[in-house]
Amino acid sequence: MPFHWFLPTAGDSHDIVSGGQANLTADTSRPPDIRYLALVARAAEQAGFSAVLTPTGTFCEDAWLTTAALLSETERLKFLVAFRPGLISPTLAAQMASTYQRISGGRLALNVVTGGEASEQRRFGDHLSHDQRYARTAEFLQVVRGAWAGTPYTFAGEHYQVENATVRHAPDPIPPIFFGGSSAAALPVAARHADTYLTWAEPPAAVAAKLDAVRTLAKEAGRHLTYGIRLHVISRDTADEAWGVARSLLERVPAAEIERARKQFAATESEGQRRMAELTTGDSLEVAPNLWAGFGIVRPGAGTALVGSHTEVAARIREYQALGLDHFILSGQPHLEEALRFGENVLPLLTQGEQ
Repeated sequence: MPFHWFLPTAGDSHDIVSGGQANLTADTSRPPDIRYLALVARAAEQAGFSAVLTPTGTFCEDAWLTTAALLSETERLKFLVAFRPGLISPTLAAQMASTYQRISGGRLALNVVTGGEASEQRRFGDHLSHDQRYARTAEFLQVVRGAWAGTPYTFAGEHYQVENATVRHAPDPIPPIFFGGSSAAALPVAARHADTYLTWAEPPAAVAAKLDAVRTLAKEAGRHLTYGIRLHVISRDTADEAWGVARSLLERVPAAEIERARKQFAATESEGQRRMAELTTGDSLEVAPNLWAGFGIVRPGAGTALVGSHTEVAARIREYQALGLDHFILSGQPHLEEALRFGENVLPLLTQGEQ
């Protein structure tokens, strides 16, 4: 059961921050310079995490360049590089991944982010509709895998026409492809082209239903996927202490930012973002035992956290694991201290008996 951490390439803080995806005014007291990111990467490696997810978008540093710069700062840590497939040539992406695998000794994984918001896509000159972007992603991944296959690959589709796509040497190993999306347009792409389907954390029943839908589509396509989940953690020696931290995080968010975020989320094109926002509208932000939706009040993207004692957090992770989840991509504020805290206090509870 691999555990992964998050690399805060938009900056880090003791507060809930938006990752730069919005104009949240909460303090970002630790800029994402390479020295600080190296500290987080080394802490994640020391804590026992397998990889770090590095986000993509105009709000953060470029994931390819940043993680390549961190290779010499770490020894075994893998880098799950997020990128948007519509913004570069699929043959170039295949070449970049192949080169990365050679210079890193096989430490690359790919997180394909189709792009849920038209406003973000337009910054890059991309004007396709939501569903068209997912159709393009399917073709993109088909070309990438074709270029890695070892013989020149020719493809003619609606979005790409390539002749004799190839790379100098096929990557070894082939980078695993992580892919997320909750819409009807996204799930078939995951089933047919991804290695790992990645979801944001919702209550277990909702996660189970989504995984079952992808499994059905993958079975129809004759494929077997692994599954991952993305969430935050607030784990402390006692449950009272953990919930106190959660309350303190929310108390420091300005009311104006909450209202601004609600308006932004109400206009979202992203099905996953819509589902995250819905979790914040009930009478309680504890939407399932120890699952807190407080991050999603203002933070776009993954908006839920496991909150509780170390034992409670481990138990909830075991419950998600029982749904068939294989990968857990975690984060906490600030990422440096929380990586070590989880590694020292929760990870041993989850790995006991696995040696």
